[in-house]
Amino acid sequence: MSKNALLKDGDIGIFALGGLGEVGKNTYVYEIEDKIFIVDAGILFPDDSLLGIDYVIPDYTYLVENQERIVGLFITHGHEDHIGGIPYLLRQVKIPKIYASGIAVDFIEHKLMEAKDVKKPTIIEYKSHHTYTFGSTEISFIRLTHSIPDMFGFVFKTKQGILFHTGDFKIDYTPVGPAAEYDKLAQIGNEGVLCLLSDSTNAERDGLTPSERTVGNAISEIFSKLKGRIIIATFASNMYRMQQIVEASYKNGRKLAVYGRSMERAMEIGQQTGYIKAPKGTIVSGEEISQCKADEVTILCTGSQGEPLAALSRIANGTHRQIKTQPGDTVIFSSSPIPGNQESVNRTIDQLYRRDVNVIINGPVADTHTSGHGNKPDLQLMLSLTRPKFFIPVHGEHRMLKHHKEIAVELGVERDNVLILDNGEVAALNENEIRNAGRVQAGDVYIDGTGIGDIGSAIIKERKALSEDGLLSIILSIDPVNKKLLTEPTVISRGFIYMKGNEEITNGIAAKAKEILMAEFEKKQFTETQLKLSLVDQITEYVKHITQRKPMVIPVCMLLTQKAS
Repeated sequence: MSKNALLKDGDIGIFALGGLGEVGKNTYVYEIEDKIFIVDAGILFPDDSLLGIDYVIPDYTYLVENQERIVGLFITHGHEDHIGGIPYLLRQVKIPKIYASGIAVDFIEHKLMEAKDVKKPTIIEYKSHHTYTFGSTEISFIRLTHSIPDMFGFVFKTKQGILFHTGDFKIDYTPVGPAAEYDKLAQIGNEGVLCLLSDSTNAERDGLTPSERTVGNAISEIFSKLKGRIIIATFASNMYRMQQIVEASYKNGRKLAVYGRSMERAMEIGQQTGYIKAPKGTIVSGEEISQCKADEVTILCTGSQGEPLAALSRIANGTHRQIKTQPGDTVIFSSSPIPGNQESVNRTIDQLYRRDVNVIINGPVADTHTSGHGNKPDLQLMLSLTRPKFFIPVHGEHRMLKHHKEIAVELGVERDNVLILDNGEVAALNENEIRNAGRVQAGDVYIDGTGIGDIGSAIIKERKALSEDGLLSIILSIDPVNKKLLTEPTVISRGFIYMKGNEEITNGIAAKAKEILMAEFEKKQFTETQLKLSLVDQITEYVKHITQRKPMVIPVCMLLTQKAS
């Protein structure tokens, strides 16, 4: 059980394998007295630059190498950017126990049920009043408000002092679910918080974050005014919003049907756990909804982020098997685009307008969405209640972390006591100081289909090159013994040039390939490897010179020896 070499005796080590410099794949590691506590194990949804990639997870190498010291995985709440990486983590790392609460337990159990090849650890369901002791470290929980039920911050009581990890939160004085435990925040503030790690997602935004209840009221009001079918899209993980949509439906005499795999699963879990309640007969199947009049229909679906295969995107482009748009439909986006998704959301909205339906998006006219993350005043209140000596902003892109640092300094945290880190950078902490102690291995691992880690950044670069400049293949049939070209070179283009009508370019490439081959034959020693290298280098240069493009060049050499007649 070797300790982290970057830490001195008595130091606590804190670092992230994901979640810093990005919004997603939150995975934080606390090293206290040689024990490792992992907080969350999330995934990141890729943007358009990661072609063909389904998810991004952290590089778990450090956890693999130190798995004997891991005491457990502690989950703040059930969002994918906090639990989505669990099956991938368990395939590589031995986790003794997972600690989770409420609805997060259901989501994790469902996830592990689907992951066939994973050794499932015991899941311990913690409650707000529970405490767990590991050596001289005690962990307790503080309920906070977020866009999903059962979101908890973690209190680590250590020999050096209290560490508090907020998880995702907003300050909501009229929440739809249970209230946040502000008294506990003040209590740890009075005891003295050594270090706070706090959510930075909305650190750049001024003004109070609207309460979830105001959104519920706005949705109910919109429903009361609309005629025709209502198609509403939101995040499948926003359980409170789903409940408010269900309520707005039955209050306005509408039946509700759910479309989209993740939304169906969330609805099922929500009803099982009692977070989603509706009079019998309100939530119906797709078949039943098709028998209802247009004014009595609500369709709740996935696709609020313009995801190509989600239900709303398929409704918008006319490929959904069961739902076709009809005049008088109103589509409501009960969400805001996540950074990077604006373009795909706009595309979906545009397609909906082409289908002649009404579209309502969140904005000054209609409060159809509020963030689950606190704006600047919420972050100020968290800092004021906990009054930490040291502060590490987490969960956000670099500029968000920087803004959060300034908020903390304004509230009296000493500038030198705030540490902004990147994934892999280790904060070494004791009663007297906080410092950047160096790096552990961290990075992105790309998940493509079911494969794990077999897609490196080199492959992404290749996919990008293929998507931009296409592929060019030159096929040569050669007799290496007698140093002869047996047939004229064949040039094949995919996504580079249309071959019909560009014979001049393809003939030029074939002639160049022939010239390169003859030059190689003249060398003392002819090898296929050297020929291929020369073809790639020189054809790339030649093509760039005549077309200003750099397709991927793939030479294929067929080696045949002609027998003397």
